[in-house]
Amino acid sequence: MDDAWFSQASRSKRYLVGVSGGADSVALLEMLLEKGFRKLVVCHLDHGWRGKESRADARWVADLAGKHGLDFTTEQAEMPMGSAMEARARQARHEFFGRCAKAWKCPRLLLAHHAQDQAETVLWNLLRGSHGETGMAMRREMAMGGRKIEVIRPLLAWKRAELRAWLTERNLTWREDATNALPIAVRNRLRHEALPLLEEISGRDAVDALTRAAEKGAALREIEAWAVREAAAVDPQGRLHLGRLKSLPPALRRACVFSHLSTAGIADLGTAELERVMSMLEPGGPPRVSLPGGKLAHRRGGRLWIA
Repeated sequence: MDDAWFSQASRSKRYLVGVSGGADSVALLEMLLEKGFRKLVVCHLDHGWRGKESRADARWVADLAGKHGLDFTTEQAEMPMGSAMEARARQARHEFFGRCAKAWKCPRLLLAHHAQDQAETVLWNLLRGSHGETGMAMRREMAMGGRKIEVIRPLLAWKRAELRAWLTERNLTWREDATNALPIAVRNRLRHEALPLLEEISGRDAVDALTRAAEKGAALREIEAWAVREAAAVDPQGRLHLGRLKSLPPALRRACVFSHLSTAGIADLGTAELERVMSMLEPGGPPRVSLPGGKLAHRRGGRLWIA
């Protein structure tokens, strides 16, 4: 199995590790330890969705960190389940990790997203009209809680069953979150309904097909990222220069705006959000546009920025 990041990464650096207590994040933590990483800060956010069970998860993760002599930090967020729960939870996690990065003076965060997560991301991004066959990057700088953090996902090549088999072979345990099986969120329904149906219809492994699409999309994103850098549409203060943007071909102009929004950490970034910001470039366009996560796009003095 692909362990390229583990073999190349520095053991002397400190890393934040997001650990929910589930199989995926426990496998990530145990792999790090097995491969000689010791400067780890275990970060656990209790979403408060399952009452006593959620608090028990937090204690379990704290005990796991203590058993290995690792630093541990946790917070509790009281968020109701229901409409927009995924977006609210993502925003809460980003803010939490931003605070962790500040407290531990650590701009590196390891997350346990795997191949199924990647497939769900590609499928959902296609359905909501995102920027091409977009998946999660193995390494990406993101804005979280007002801080720039390098987000690293070493397990994208692993499948969920492989991670559980890895844990079982070592007699390692994890916590099960019963809400993951409930049809209460988009991710859950894609995982338990859409992907199995696609496999039944096509007779093929949908996860493999979608992760391959993500790899091809990533290659195109590399070309696009180079073009965005060459376009030099960002000023020294990190704002988009509208005059420069308007001189670019339309496709490159959109790519520059999308890159700016993505770098700013805008959650659930799709066609609708991109079009609202693109409208700011038009004559008489709005000076301000609301974006997910409580952020705003501002236009003033020939510049556009996110705050």
